[in-house]
Amino acid sequence: MRIWLAAALALLLAACSAGTAPRDADVVIPPGSSLTRAAAILEEAGAIESADAFLRYAKLSGGDAAIKPGEYAVEKGTSGSDVLKMMQDGKTVQRFVTVPEGMPSIMVYDRLMANPQLKGSLDVPAEGSLLPETYAYQKGEQRSAVIKRMQDAMDAAWAELWPERRQRAFPKDRNEAITLASIIEKETALPAERTTVAAVYTNRLEVGMMLQADPTIIYPITRGKPLGRRIRQSEIHDVNDYNTYAMAGLPKGPIANPSKSSIAAALNPSDSKALYFVADGKGGHVFAGTLAEHNANVKKWFAIRRARGEMK
Repeated sequence: MRIWLAAALALLLAACSAGTAPRDADVVIPPGSSLTRAAAILEEAGAIESADAFLRYAKLSGGDAAIKPGEYAVEKGTSGSDVLKMMQDGKTVQRFVTVPEGMPSIMVYDRLMANPQLKGSLDVPAEGSLLPETYAYQKGEQRSAVIKRMQDAMDAAWAELWPERRQRAFPKDRNEAITLASIIEKETALPAERTTVAAVYTNRLEVGMMLQADPTIIYPITRGKPLGRRIRQSEIHDVNDYNTYAMAGLPKGPIANPSKSSIAAALNPSDSKALYFVADGKGGHVFAGTLAEHNANVKKWFAIRRARGEMK
């Protein structure tokens, strides 16, 4: 009993001597850091009063569980014992960067380069190589490492979706599939429409019709950034590797980073026979299988726009 009481008293004294955080501190523990190295970093940052006292407490408490690397936010007054437990539990600061569906690579590049918590140079990633998603990162992490996670996620999505494609799917390889998916992504914001939009473009590709997708006009002008004005007639007729108003078939590559669901749609189009679609005024589209039906739908859309004062 006396031995147990002595040990408990020693542990209590060690906990008290470990002190509390003198001030709020943001601390980054690098991968591979020993507890001794972590204690030095904590003391230098002001997260603990004494590295020696912190280590004594860790030894007496049996706190030999591995600490986890990462960024920790230590509030003023936090006890040394709680700081140790925080690192052993890996309760790191959670930082996230989001790539919205359909964001082009140049804008992902801009977003990462503008983030002061990241470091390192970066080339603009290949278009269509990143999976739109929310990604965790750590303060001081290399931007290239974050991009690698986005590309690995796209590789994983592709590996899952390609084997599940329908025989009806037009794409014959990854570039064609991601290219078609990027157009689908840009043409509709409604997930429920994606397989029907995919069907329209699949039907057109099968009979050699031009896709005539407006976003493919904009991409070579801005690399996918918003145009900020109406498309000019000269741009509609401009011949390049992307403008689907001036050529039949798919562009030479993606015009954005498509979502997993848009890739799935490109590989699994619906059985719709539609060849045309136009906005319905409610955030979606109305589809047609003949030019006559489409022209009637366009007249309705123009009437809606005139009623809104958007055109004369």
